[in-house]
Amino acid sequence: MQVLCVDDDEIVLRSLSRLFKTQQLTVLTSNSPIDALKLIKQYEFDVVISDMRMPKMNGAEFFQQAQKLAPDTQRILLTGYADIEITLAAVNQGKIHGYIQKPWQNDLLLRCITDSIEKYQLKKQNLKLQQQINRHNEVLKELNSSLEQRVEKRTKQIKQVLKKLEITNAHEKHKHSSTVELLYNFINANPYLDGTKTQNIANTCTQIAKQLQLPTKNIEMAAMAGYLAQIGLLAMDPALYEKPVHALNEQQRKSYYTHPSTAQLMLMPATHLHEVSDAIYHQYERYNGNGLPKGLKGNDIPLSAMILSLARDYWDAFEQSNLKDEEKHQHALETVKMYSGNFYHPKLVQALEACRVKCIKQQAKVGSMKIITAKELAINMVLSHALHSHTGIMLLPKGHIFSAKSIEKLQQLEAKKPAPFRIMIKSL
Repeated sequence: MQVLCVDDDEIVLRSLSRLFKTQQLTVLTSNSPIDALKLIKQYEFDVVISDMRMPKMNGAEFFQQAQKLAPDTQRILLTGYADIEITLAAVNQGKIHGYIQKPWQNDLLLRCITDSIEKYQLKKQNLKLQQQINRHNEVLKELNSSLEQRVEKRTKQIKQVLKKLEITNAHEKHKHSSTVELLYNFINANPYLDGTKTQNIANTCTQIAKQLQLPTKNIEMAAMAGYLAQIGLLAMDPALYEKPVHALNEQQRKSYYTHPSTAQLMLMPATHLHEVSDAIYHQYERYNGNGLPKGLKGNDIPLSAMILSLARDYWDAFEQSNLKDEEKHQHALETVKMYSGNFYHPKLVQALEACRVKCIKQQAKVGSMKIITAKELAINMVLSHALHSHTGIMLLPKGHIFSAKSIEKLQQLEAKKPAPFRIMIKSL
């Protein structure tokens, strides 16, 4: 902390210097306001204290120039004249922060200097904090801009694929399997998303809907919602879903839970998937009304959304357990049962419990599938899911039995790609 004392009287300067040094302050002195202005250009001062009556330049004129050089430095006028006009001139021209009359009282002067130093330091801290905030805001602005561009680009690509499918299949909108299969392949091709888990969720949605004896159409819609529940994540930064949700910070979690809204925008061109889109959008609603995004309660929540929520959380609980598979299923069931009537509709939980054995059997079938590249293919392998190019063109249908010729063609295509295919094969 540094103080500058300006006075044409050397005795006054020595007295002020001794007094301030008792408070462990660094003190510089000058008997000329012109020289003092040069010091202000060279050094940073918390406080400048100056006499009013000085030759060549009075205190008001000195402070007027000092204020331009160091606007945040505190300015204290020291005067032996009780002249209101002089003081007003210093206030108006030099914008002083206080004044002390000669002869001064040491306690009063020190208190005035201490308060002034504190104000200056607070201003410096506020300025630094504001600069940090501005820098952080700029970084966030750049990140948001980059993320928005990435989301917009990916959303546009998926919308284009959907639009093509919509035009191609306009005459048979009741058949949705090709659309869902294509979008599921988008999910399964992403290294940070688990296609096997997606199948487990879809199969469980199907079994719950069947247990409830819903119409065939509703059973199909529940399964499709399970397959596409994560489609919105494809338009988001992988950092939001490459690790569990509980490992994200607060801001990341808020962003993560917007993926159903993004999915709704992606699926908008596929009007025949409106009910599926609705289920995905409301998948984080809670039976007690404390969910997202609308806070719907009870039967106001779409039934497919409630089924999807239960199936998704069941498999989340299954994955988070370190038990054996059979014990994992029991743990997952007990976990969701704890929230029956709170997070989930009680009848849905009862239906899940009733069809749990079928869900376990279906999970075993999913586990018999493996993902390989074209180089690993062998004759007579069976394709588990239709294979598409990166532009959405189907290359091979589901159930295709690989021959030497089809393997050779696929390997030629893979050699031209920047990344190898992810081919889903049924294990023999």
